Amino acid sequence: MAGKKKEITLEEAFVQLEETLQALEAEDITLEEAFSKYKQGMELLKHCNDLIDKVEKKVLVLSEDGECHEF
Repeated sequence: MAGKKKEITLEEAFVQLEETLQALEAEDITLEEAFSKYKQGMELLKHCNDLIDKVEKKVLVLSEDGECHEF
């Protein structure tokens, strides 16, 4: 996530979160792998929250008189 990697979309982040969750649920995962996957999942969640915040700031609200206002 950090650095100059290409920013992933919200949909891609959700797919990666699902894969991370499945890896964490595996019976043969080591403690070290679990900590690594947990950290990766938390970074993905932060990225998702940041993307959602950006979208929320761009949402327009249509008032009763037909005027658009930023949310």
